[in-house]
Amino acid sequence: MPGPELLLYFEEDQASAQRLADAAGMAMARIERHRFPDGELKLRLPAQLPRSVTVLRTLDHPNEKLVELLLTAQTARTLGAVHLSLVTPYLAYMRQDIAFHPGEAVSQRIVGRFLAGLFDAVITVDPHLHRVATLQEAVPVPQAIVLSGAPLLSDWIASHHANPMLVGPDEESAQWIAQAASRHGFDHAVCHKVRHGDREVVITLPDAPFTGRAVVLLDDVASSGRTLAHAAQLLLAAGAASVDVAVTHALFADDALPIIHQAGVNAVWSTDCIPHPTNAVRMAPLLAQALSTLSIPSSE
Repeated sequence: MPGPELLLYFEEDQASAQRLADAAGMAMARIERHRFPDGELKLRLPAQLPRSVTVLRTLDHPNEKLVELLLTAQTARTLGAVHLSLVTPYLAYMRQDIAFHPGEAVSQRIVGRFLAGLFDAVITVDPHLHRVATLQEAVPVPQAIVLSGAPLLSDWIASHHANPMLVGPDEESAQWIAQAASRHGFDHAVCHKVRHGDREVVITLPDAPFTGRAVVLLDDVASSGRTLAHAAQLLLAAGAASVDVAVTHALFADDALPIIHQAGVNAVWSTDCIPHPTNAVRMAPLLAQALSTLSIPSSE
């Protein structure tokens, strides 16, 4: 079956949308947005839509974007769209997958079901899943596709270091570290982390030889930057010749990036899942390939 026919996007995502549309051979159209003085949104889509439509929306700063997706998806259905796909390179609200304390909202389950009620397919990159095995458990759509930025980040690292050592800042990064390291045969190890708050962590280095090594800290997401900064300081104190950082999702909230550089990190590299000055790796070819594998119902 042919892939989706039209890519819908918002103004701030135009560059990302253009790369994806070019890679997938799709037409594209911008969703017009007006904000009323009280903060409410008015959206306008093309007056007529094809049967299969893709919406591109990466979900950093997600709260208002989720309302946009609600308005977009339900409007698209009334304008002729039968199959709706969401390409969301960064998928928010995945970390809270259980109630850690009584009364907490399990946001992964709630937001996942919300998106599943709007879309037929979801494509994302390195979602923050830990206690569920598949994306489809978190977002129960008929088609759920997970891509990873680790192999492409590994390629980028290989082009800058002849024999680097990859280090994960915590146990949760182990899957990305193993995947990236195996691609080029890099040495790798994983730190132990205890978190005491959003910006307070204690890191313990693995028992590995760091002296004289070019170390790259690799993770799926960087938000406050404190974990990466603390790990970098320990690695340099342990004799590492240099420390760089490579992440899939460059959230870098508030002063995160200066904190990381102040800790002694040289280069910071990220994929373009979230637009950021550190973007070094483009995901559009992989996203386009994933779109081409979707099963789209025929018009018959």
